[in-house]
Amino acid sequence: MTILCVRFQLPPAHEAALPGLLGLLEDFTPVVQALPPDAALADLRGAERYFGRDAVELASVIRVRALAHHGVDCTIGAGPGPMLARVALGEARPGVTCAVPEGAVTEFLADKPVAALPGVGAATARTLCEYGLDTLGLVAAAPLSTLQRLIGAKAGRELREKASGIDRGRVVPDGVSRSLATERPFTRDELDPDRHRRALLSAAEELGARLRALDKVCRTLTLTVRYADRSSTTRSRTLKEPTAHSAALTRAAYGMYEALGLQRARVRALALRAEGLDPAEQASHQLTFDPLDEKARRIEEVADRARAKFGPHAVMPGSLAA
Repeated sequence: MTILCVRFQLPPAHEAALPGLLGLLEDFTPVVQALPPDAALADLRGAERYFGRDAVELASVIRVRALAHHGVDCTIGAGPGPMLARVALGEARPGVTCAVPEGAVTEFLADKPVAALPGVGAATARTLCEYGLDTLGLVAAAPLSTLQRLIGAKAGRELREKASGIDRGRVVPDGVSRSLATERPFTRDELDPDRHRRALLSAAEELGARLRALDKVCRTLTLTVRYADRSSTTRSRTLKEPTAHSAALTRAAYGMYEALGLQRARVRALALRAEGLDPAEQASHQLTFDPLDEKARRIEEVADRARAKFGPHAVMPGSLAA
C-alpha cells in the first residue's frame, strides 16, 4: 500500500479548514492532491522508506494527529494506486483504515457495484446494469468489444482495466480547490422573488467569507435554480475582476437571477458556485472611490475576524447588507 485517500469529517461549510489538514499530510509527503471539499490523496512511497512504516501504520498516525491538532476525525482508504485507495475509502470507517489486500486486488473489486469506481456516473452505471453488468467482477470478465459497444471505445477500455485492478492514475499535487459551492434549499417550493433574493444574498455572503478565509478570489460565478418539477436552470457570469467581495458576488447573483425572468416559478433550491479560483495576492482591485463600497469592505474585515474568533455563525446571514 502506498496511496492513502483521506476524508476528513468536517462540519458542513467548513471547507476553509482543509488547507490546515492538507498541511498535516504534507508533514509526511509533499505529494498531496486535494479533493475538495473534505478529502485528499497522499502518495507515501517516500514516507514509508523514511519512517520505516507502511502506509496503513502511517494512516493511524495521521488520524491521531488530525484529532489532536484539529479536533477532526477521518476515514482512510489505502491502496497501491489512487483509484484503488478511493474505492477502499468507500468501505472505511472512523478509526479503521480499509486497505486493498496485497495480491488480491481483483477479488477485492469483484463484488463491488460498478458505481463504486471513481468516474463512473449514474448514466454509465445504469447502462451497464441494464445488460447485467452490475458488479466490477462481471465487467472485468466481459468481452472488451461488448463494453466498447455499450459505452464507447476509450471509456470501455479504461473501465475494463479499472475493473481488473489496473490503476494507472497518480497523485498530482494541486491547489486546495478549483471551486466553492453553497446551496439554499427551501422548506417548501418557493414562489416569492423576495425570498429568492434573500437566499441568494445569504449564499453570496457565505461564498465571500469562505473565499476570504482561503485567501482566494474567483473569476466566475455560476447560479443554479432547481424547480419543483426537478428540472433546473444554470447560468454563469464572468466577473469584471476576480473578487471575494460579498457585495460584488451578490450583484452578480442578482443579475443572473433577474436575467432569467422567472414568472411565478416554484423554486425548490438556489445554488451558487465560485469558479476559477486564484490566490488573492495575485488579484488586483480597481479602486471605485465609492465610500459605501469601502465601508462594506471594512465591515467584511470585521465580520471575518468575528467568524475566525467565534465561529462561522458569529455573523448572521444577510447582516452585512445593512
